[in-house]
Amino acid sequence: MAQHPESDDFALARVATHAQRHWFAIAVQRFGQVSALSQFLMGATLGYGMTFGNAVLAFLFGSIILEVIMCVVGIVGQKEGLNTALLARWTGFGEVGASLVGLAIGISLIGWFGIQSAISAESLEALMPGVLPVWAWCLIFGLLVTAIVAVGFGGMQWLANITVPLFLVLVGWSIVTELTRHPLDELLTSPPPGPELSIAAGTGIVAGGLIVGAIITADMTRFNRSGKDVVKQTVVGVTLGEFVIGLAGVLLAHAAGTGNVVAIITSSIGFVGLLIVLTGTLKINDWNLYSSSLGLVNFVSTTFGRTLSRTITTVVLGVVGSVLAAAGILGRFTDFLTVLGVAFPPIAGIMVAEYFVVRRWRGDLDASRAEGTLPASAPRVVPATLVVWLVSSLVGYFVHVGIPSINSVVLAMLLYVVAGKLGLVRGVGRAVTTQPGARPEPALAD
Repeated sequence: MAQHPESDDFALARVATHAQRHWFAIAVQRFGQVSALSQFLMGATLGYGMTFGNAVLAFLFGSIILEVIMCVVGIVGQKEGLNTALLARWTGFGEVGASLVGLAIGISLIGWFGIQSAISAESLEALMPGVLPVWAWCLIFGLLVTAIVAVGFGGMQWLANITVPLFLVLVGWSIVTELTRHPLDELLTSPPPGPELSIAAGTGIVAGGLIVGAIITADMTRFNRSGKDVVKQTVVGVTLGEFVIGLAGVLLAHAAGTGNVVAIITSSIGFVGLLIVLTGTLKINDWNLYSSSLGLVNFVSTTFGRTLSRTITTVVLGVVGSVLAAAGILGRFTDFLTVLGVAFPPIAGIMVAEYFVVRRWRGDLDASRAEGTLPASAPRVVPATLVVWLVSSLVGYFVHVGIPSINSVVLAMLLYVVAGKLGLVRGVGRAVTTQPGARPEPALAD
């Protein structure tokens, strides 16, 4: 039996979630989550390997996958008033499994850290050609962000306030500039400038681009007033973000004849755009690294009962991410999104299957919900869940029939339901929950 007093430091009691927010305000946050450089890069990647029409289909199918996952997981989060880290404990994963989900998210964020560092390094090399090779800029930029996060990055909030709207202006400026150079019908009908991608592969890339955000949907939707609000905010925010930013990247890749974001920006609006990209990735990357370090610290604390120094963990992960950037992770961007697109959907499939069908721990949630508290205990580990997660991810990755993301999430649901019917879904060990009192939403750091 394990007791972790720190286990709910990152959680709010259910009563605190009654400070509900209007669906449109959260939809705007959703749009901001999707309207990022990573989405632009994904659009350029698809545009380099797909016709505009096929890219539209890939975005459509990928968005549907994401929105279904977000809506279902989000409705569970809204109903229970719990964030993802807590919800996973009673939706099939147990305490250790929930910490593994957090670790997986942290690992994916280190991948994003390396990709964003590489983009910034290419921007720096374009701004100062010949001064240093790209790999050296990768290390310098990555280690600079690492130092900022290790010391504290509260003062960088102003960067987000400036660079996020500037990035949207940048995209609009790039589109207008390129469209004045190329007839629109030419961009809409031209063949892909690079090796061709199938619609199934493109769909997997789209799903992989935001699948981590889909899994942690409950973190945001626990503040919604109803399931209808969850659906409205998801459809509006995600659809607009996916299609506006993503298809802009597709058009610009066709216009510039490349999937390289730095080359696209340089050909469109030059060095001003590069500066915006540079500052924008700086702001994104501090959160990537910070969240990743928290995931690893929590995993080690929960699983092994040891407390890691957040500062030391941040430095280690920052070095790892910087090395990944220098080693060329940006060149493996498509592979990276493909892995995310099959590894994370099973998490949602298991949570949904447990909550709505198997209901092994649903009674604990129902009983405690009425009291505005958490269940008194959670299973320490659920072996069947970990096996289902692994098998579904491997099948999604190695079986090339249909759409990988759909294959993995559907298989996870089926396997978990079958395991539940056979009585294999059982917790091993018991983790006592420290009940947090009702307390207000913690403010973000200055």
